[in-house]
Amino acid sequence: MMSFKTEPDADPDPDLDLELPAVDARLVAPETRHEIEDGRVVYVPPADEPHATYHLKLGDLFDAHRATGYAVATDMLTRTSKVDDIAPDISVYPAARDPRTGGRQLEELAFEVASTESLSHAGKRAAKLVARGVRRVFALDVERRRALEWSPEAGRWTVLDPGGRLEDRALAVPMPIAALLDTALADDAIVRAWRAKRHPEFMAERAEGRAEGLVKGVLAVLAGRGLEPTAAERRRLLEEREPGRLERWLAAAGTCADIAALLAVP
Repeated sequence: MMSFKTEPDADPDPDLDLELPAVDARLVAPETRHEIEDGRVVYVPPADEPHATYHLKLGDLFDAHRATGYAVATDMLTRTSKVDDIAPDISVYPAARDPRTGGRQLEELAFEVASTESLSHAGKRAAKLVARGVRRVFALDVERRRALEWSPEAGRWTVLDPGGRLEDRALAVPMPIAALLDTALADDAIVRAWRAKRHPEFMAERAEGRAEGLVKGVLAVLAGRGLEPTAAERRRLLEEREPGRLERWLAAAGTCADIAALLAVP
């Protein structure tokens, strides 16, 4: 049997009725595939292939682009009012805990994956999220392959330019709109974002590539002078990865008496 939590009928202090519940104060029991909309329990079915595929890719895309100090979540329940407890497909929110409640902070960006027929329903959810304080809400129309942003002023979705970029303080790197619509472009954008953010793996690859280039340069200069390293000397050259030392060896390779003298250069 499905279970969910309910609010008390009345607060002891009437003034508390004017306050919104904490964003992570639950109406519906988590992990039950249910949400609460307008006080009604709503079953959220599992996604079909197009929705599920985009859902996964969007999580990776936003995680790669998020700015320092932000976290990304999928299907995370957000209490938008006393009678609504809904879960956007993607949420980007401050990683620090709320200093007032000690719980999580409200997301700043929310993203819904929707079919054309469900865009109106997604719009109602977007309005609730914005009313709660979410700065920007987006939707992906899977059928028409278009990205949209909710306009609070107009009360409707506006189509984003597929050639444009999504820029926001919650994103460290601008996100190409086209990457939201094409999984191959999303993969490219993810790689570029991690590289631009100087992810340790990319920095390690870059350092490795630079070291390999310097070693090849040293060996080329030595070969040009007719100096052939022994197996042990070659192994020592190939194992060195400190860029400063390799640069000094490259500078000395043209004048060193022999390879032993070269390797003695600190």
